[in-house]
Amino acid sequence: MGDDLAPRFDATGLLPAIVVDAATGQILMLGQMNAEALEKTIVTRQAHFWSRSRQALWRKGEHSGFTQTVERLLVDDDQDAVILFVRVSGPGSCHVGFKSCFYREVDLDSRDASGLARLTRIEAETAFDADAVYAGLPNPTKL
Repeated sequence: MGDDLAPRFDATGLLPAIVVDAATGQILMLGQMNAEALEKTIVTRQAHFWSRSRQALWRKGEHSGFTQTVERLLVDDDQDAVILFVRVSGPGSCHVGFKSCFYREVDLDSRDASGLARLTRIEAETAFDADAVYAGLPNPTKL
């Protein structure tokens, strides 16, 4: 209930960061932040994250140019998660080319023979050519 920012990172030193398009309210991605990423985000107003796959700090857009400028930063009640409301300087935020990393929805009413739910696309087409934008770089998204 206090007024001081006192983030509670998990045992690995991370906290989840939900990223929302400030203009539309669309959820763009979920990232992880360590203390350095959170501090850099606050100081620069550019979204920074910790990459678990690369074990490195990164600024969103450092390769694509599709940066995320933070307009608002919310922290939850026990300060173990944050929400960033951002302005994206490009067509998307997803490493596979969609505007949002959440471009699919679980169809709760359809299940295949094994009982698994099916996915349906809520973004019909990619927003940019990820192969061209990230040419020569390893894709951190595990597909």
